[in-house]
Amino acid sequence: MRYLPLSNADRAAMLARIGVASIDQLFADIPSDKQLKELVNLPKAKSEMEVERLLSGLAARNVPASSVPFFVGAGAYKHQVPATVDHLIQRSEFLTSYTPYQPEIAQGTLQYLFEFQTQVAALTGMDVANASMYDGSTAAAEAVLMAHRITRRKKAVLSGGLHPQYAEVIRTLSRMAGDEVVSLPADVSARENLLESVDSSVSCVVVQTPDFFGNLRDIKTLADKCKASGVLLIAVFTEAVSLGLVEAPGAMGADIVVGEGQSIGNGLNFGGPYVGLFATQQKYIRQMPGRLCGETVDADGNRGFVLTLSTREQHIRREKATSNICTNSGLCALAFTIHMTLLGETGLRRLAELNHANAVLLAQMLSGIAGVDLLTEAFFNEFTLRLPRPAAEVVEKLEKRGILGGVPVSRLIDKAELEDCLIVCSTEVNTDADRAAFVAALKEVL
Repeated sequence: MRYLPLSNADRAAMLARIGVASIDQLFADIPSDKQLKELVNLPKAKSEMEVERLLSGLAARNVPASSVPFFVGAGAYKHQVPATVDHLIQRSEFLTSYTPYQPEIAQGTLQYLFEFQTQVAALTGMDVANASMYDGSTAAAEAVLMAHRITRRKKAVLSGGLHPQYAEVIRTLSRMAGDEVVSLPADVSARENLLESVDSSVSCVVVQTPDFFGNLRDIKTLADKCKASGVLLIAVFTEAVSLGLVEAPGAMGADIVVGEGQSIGNGLNFGGPYVGLFATQQKYIRQMPGRLCGETVDADGNRGFVLTLSTREQHIRREKATSNICTNSGLCALAFTIHMTLLGETGLRRLAELNHANAVLLAQMLSGIAGVDLLTEAFFNEFTLRLPRPAAEVVEKLEKRGILGGVPVSRLIDKAELEDCLIVCSTEVNTDADRAAFVAALKEVL
């Protein structure tokens, strides 16, 4: 009874009190196709040693990203993280500190969050950034909700180049809120005309650059059209390193900029935890979700930091809150800030240049293989290839040859015309030997 203290009678009384007939009704808002119909295929009970042995066996089936030539991207990127980053974030002052409920005694935490915000605002070309979100996808969804509050409209238009998982998160939150979402068809070559989707009924347009397929997009014309129609332009990125080389979304006219900060300071970590970046214009600051740290002086004139804004439901009346996000990704944000500080502006630009150069070289080598076509005309460190056979099949055969060769588009978008498309990423960690091995293995597979 230590871990299961409630009896069936206790549960029945609780259900009766809240007015539902069964536990299943508590999950009615979750789509039926997302609910498990039976128990997970796992033993019901094992000893600690047996569990460790079983999980170790499962883990051994994974191919670690650092063990083979690695060309996977599509929203999560392998970069070199300096040892200094991990050393500093594991200091007890950082590792054990949590959200600043008493901000006046958390000066160290507030200072690094202030520095983090400053870096994100500079990278994105925006006036202000918050103290982070959970990840890029939830930041994108929060940006849509924020646009609805500002424009008092309830319709979002999603570009066909937006990461499919980001689009799905936006649709999930919008469905629960009763908002309208228009998702344009998958746009491999950035040929869509988003201008046609902009009118006075639209709250916001969500566009990604570099997009899911790797295309760099100039959003200036779209920004002008949005401004003329009272529509907010939300610019999304999944590869933060790109901001060291390409023009900042804020400079191109975006109203809100959101994205994933994982690729600076944070490892792949099997998909998380990550760190969402969120920036906007000064005039929208009070509609921005999450926290905002500010700089001030104390009674003696010494520099200090404060929690300037915290428009979340734990701090103010729920109906006045902009978001129900419960925390920020503090440790991941710190890792981001440390890595950015180590790089500096010159280092970040050099890192971005290395990424781009490696990707261009790999694209040239792969597209020179018979039957392989490069579909992405302008890219940063990621591009899409069309193969002469299904990409998922090719990736599996490459893995057997010790190459993690990319992400089949079919894994995230179920369309027959895209099953031969492969998204490939090359960062600073890839060597000449890695590229040569990839080319040789792909030739053999094809």
